[in-house]
Amino acid sequence: MIAKSPDSASASPSWLALAPAVLAMMAVVAASNLLVQYPFTPLGLEQVLTWGAFTYPVSFLVTDLTNRRAGAVMARRVVYAGFALGVILSAVLSEPRIAAASGTAFLVGQLLDITVFNRLRRASWWKAPFAASALGSMVDTALFFSLAFAGTDVPWLSLGAGDLCVKLLYAVILLAPFRIAMARWRPLAA
Repeated sequence: MIAKSPDSASASPSWLALAPAVLAMMAVVAASNLLVQYPFTPLGLEQVLTWGAFTYPVSFLVTDLTNRRAGAVMARRVVYAGFALGVILSAVLSEPRIAAASGTAFLVGQLLDITVFNRLRRASWWKAPFAASALGSMVDTALFFSLAFAGTDVPWLSLGAGDLCVKLLYAVILLAPFRIAMARWRPLAA
């Protein structure tokens, strides 16, 4: 019997198997949309960072783990479900403009992450998650900060630059938990 590949469209784990990823995505998006409204004041970095910069990069880890374990089709489903639930919560927890900007940036950045990851999935173990997270982060950051804060008195260019630096640092740091999780988890079967 031939085992199904986790990146094939026919390998479809149940929604129940993906519930932890959906819940994690929802929590990360909602927390980040709330925390992006608060400047990071330690070290005098309030013009460069918000607290959301430290939570949002985890969304790329959730997407990449789901992609590696369950394939691109299921990773997209987790992104769509996380997006819907996250935006609803974000609309309650933050301003509508932030929720809309977040939703747009999230979808574009995460879908780019899935595409890049899937193309590099057979390369060295670290290339797919790093390249996908880095490229997704760049696009996500540009979209989010311009849509959420352009035309306001928020220093969005410096906040976006600081946010991107944190995301790129996380793209490297989160390789360790990615590797550990992949060493312990088997791909989900249909």
